[in-house]
Amino acid sequence: MIVLFTTERDYPWGTLRSTHGCKTKIVLEEKRIPYRIENLPPGHLWKKPPEMTARHPLGKVPYIEDDGFVVYDSTVIGEYLEDRYSWPRLIPRDDPQARARVRMLEQFADEALLVGNLPLIWMPYWSEPDKRDKARMEKGREGLRARDFPYLEQVLKEHPEGEYICGDFSMADVPLMVLAMVLEVDQPDLQAYPRLAEYLERLRRRPSYRAISPRTRVADAVSLMAAL
Repeated sequence: MIVLFTTERDYPWGTLRSTHGCKTKIVLEEKRIPYRIENLPPGHLWKKPPEMTARHPLGKVPYIEDDGFVVYDSTVIGEYLEDRYSWPRLIPRDDPQARARVRMLEQFADEALLVGNLPLIWMPYWSEPDKRDKARMEKGREGLRARDFPYLEQVLKEHPEGEYICGDFSMADVPLMVLAMVLEVDQPDLQAYPRLAEYLERLRRRPSYRAISPRTRVADAVSLMAAL
């Protein structure tokens, strides 16, 4: 069974999880691959103990162990799982342009959102409300409004075929489901982006979303995964 090393923790305002760890959870859930979670303390992300850096030299999550083989980096893990578990396909097989489009949108969402603007919003939620850096959070929100939301709205407008960002659900939707999770907590006004708002709600209705939902507590997610 695959072991996913990540970080998730229950708070009164919701269950917060590693955004990149959530990418891996979604792929595992979508492919119906049995797995269990090794939940690392949030402090490990700063302390980087030797047992962590032995598996990921940068001391980050996620990383997985698959029969003793360690894979790190959420994008690399996703492509590893795509290669090893071919059904359902999350990256098109035979169309080079379709493959490139999925990979480009996945890369945009990873760099612009999960590494760029979302941490400014998401990381303060791991603190008590009165200790959050509100200016930092607003900077992240402004980044979303100025660049990311308009771009995603335009992509959805230009490619209306299918229900998802590249038509069928694909690896490009995976980091955007993480965006749906963060925005379920932060709750911005998306009236100016109706296609994006509908798309994010569609992502939240997928069965795999319950594995990362802020409404799914850590213990409940574990019990559900154990039933796989």
